[in-house]
Amino acid sequence: MSELERWLQRLEKLHPSEIDLGLDRIRAVAERLALGKPANKVITVAGTNGKGSCVAAAGALLRAAGYSVGSYTSPHLLAFNERIRVNGECVGDVEIVAAFEAIEAARGETSLTYFEYTTLAGLLIFSNAGLDFAVLEVGLGGRLDAVNLVDADIGIVTSVDIDHVDWLGDDIEVIGREKAGIFRAGKFAIIGDPHAPASVAQVAKEKGAVLYQAGKAFSMQPVADGWHWHLNDLRLALPVLQLPPASVASALAALSLAAALPEPAVIHSVLAGLTLPGRCQQVEVLGRRVILDVGHNPQAARYLAAWLDSSDCKGRTFALFAAMADKDLTGLLQPLREQVRTWGVAPLPGNPRAATLEQLGSAVESVAVEGACHRFGSVRVGLEQFCRSMASEDRLLVFGSFFTVAEVLQYLRERGQGG
Repeated sequence: MSELERWLQRLEKLHPSEIDLGLDRIRAVAERLALGKPANKVITVAGTNGKGSCVAAAGALLRAAGYSVGSYTSPHLLAFNERIRVNGECVGDVEIVAAFEAIEAARGETSLTYFEYTTLAGLLIFSNAGLDFAVLEVGLGGRLDAVNLVDADIGIVTSVDIDHVDWLGDDIEVIGREKAGIFRAGKFAIIGDPHAPASVAQVAKEKGAVLYQAGKAFSMQPVADGWHWHLNDLRLALPVLQLPPASVASALAALSLAAALPEPAVIHSVLAGLTLPGRCQQVEVLGRRVILDVGHNPQAARYLAAWLDSSDCKGRTFALFAAMADKDLTGLLQPLREQVRTWGVAPLPGNPRAATLEQLGSAVESVAVEGACHRFGSVRVGLEQFCRSMASEDRLLVFGSFFTVAEVLQYLRERGQGG
């Protein structure tokens, strides 16, 4: 076991609860660390879905424009280092461990959650790197999330829907207010969804932020060969996108307001090839087409269903599903019921939050149009059995959580096919 792995195991046990929203504890430790702003300019991204894609788009475009950039995201798929990147590269174990040691020396008797501890590590690493920009992804909610320790120059709320009801509730207007908590007075506030709850824009106005909302201040329209985007007098012709258009549109708005966009030809080139692991990611397993998606709430499932509709497939669509027990399982499945011909479910052993095989199977059987639900002992077993039984023109969708997709990516890595 590496030193970083030992630290991460320890951090999982330091605080009595996995999630403990609030900024008092992390702010106290940040002050002891004399932790200032992590970069010259900070962009913070909140939202139910599309956060990671927005961070990826903003980071790639900023780097293409010649800026130094730190990106903080969560969760990771295969390695913790994925969460903290400088100029597109994962930060190494030694630097992360050094940050952990500095935090441990400063925190004294203050207890921190795993996420608070690792957020401080990312901020400390960025601060020491002297970066032009830091692009930070909120973990959960916004107002009380550890990332909101930092006063953002630009706050983005990509989307708002029901998720994490145990912590955020099931009132979408209340959830919208929580996510809008990242906005700051006199700073830019970007809303990526033209149909976002009214509370998001209301909070921006209450705080005195400078509001830019999709569908009003900027727009993204599909055209035959891609997309047209515009904000004020700036208009861009964009390629066909691999990432969610709303996330890309929000990133473009943020960089335009920061006067940090590269040239139009560079924007087109960067976005044409930009993908994100686990977001409608296509891989090959045993000679068969497999689509991986980390979507874990109904809004994400609706986007995935639309993507499947637009993606060419001459054969049948199979689906392998594994998710957390606290998710809206039927809501996750319902948008996909018309596309999927054959369903399978699998548990995620060792994960105490994971839904059981029985829970998953019952959810699938409640929405499946036809046929029985196949129950597999693991994601890997289901992956192999489906791929061996599928025809060459068929496709397999594997979705439901980051943990589900990570199982497939680790499977591929062990066979020298990725990672």
